[in-house]
Amino acid sequence: MSSTFRIEQQVTAAVTRELLERTHYRVIPNPADADAVLTGVVKDARARAITFDINTGRATTLQIQVTADVKLEQVKTHKLLFANSNYLFREEYQVSESPSELFEEDKPALERLSRELAHMLVTDILENF
Repeated sequence: MSSTFRIEQQVTAAVTRELLERTHYRVIPNPADADAVLTGVVKDARARAITFDINTGRATTLQIQVTADVKLEQVKTHKLLFANSNYLFREEYQVSESPSELFEEDKPALERLSRELAHMLVTDILENF
C-alpha cells in the first residue's frame, strides 16, 4: 500500500512542515551539516474496513494504519535523542458510496493521516526533551 499511496513522501513533507511551524529547529538538506538527523522508515501501511453498510455489505469506514521506525540522532555524538522502532498511527475515513469516488477520498485521508502523524511525532519528540 505505501508505494501506491506515497505515504513516505507525504509524511516527510508533513513532518518538515510541523518542525518548521512548531519548533525553532531549521530543516537543512545536508545531514552532515545538521546537529541532529531525524530518520524514519515506513515498515507497514495497511487499510482495513471497520464498519459496513448492513444493506449492501460494502465498507463504509476504513482505517489506515502506519507503522514506522523513527530515530532522532545527534550527528557528532551519535546519541539517540528519540527512538521508536514501532511508531504506530491510525486514521479513519468514510468511504464514498460511489466506487468511482473512493480514490478521491484516499488522497485527502492520507494527507490528514500524514499531518496527524507528524503532529504526534513532533509532540513526542518535544516532550522527550
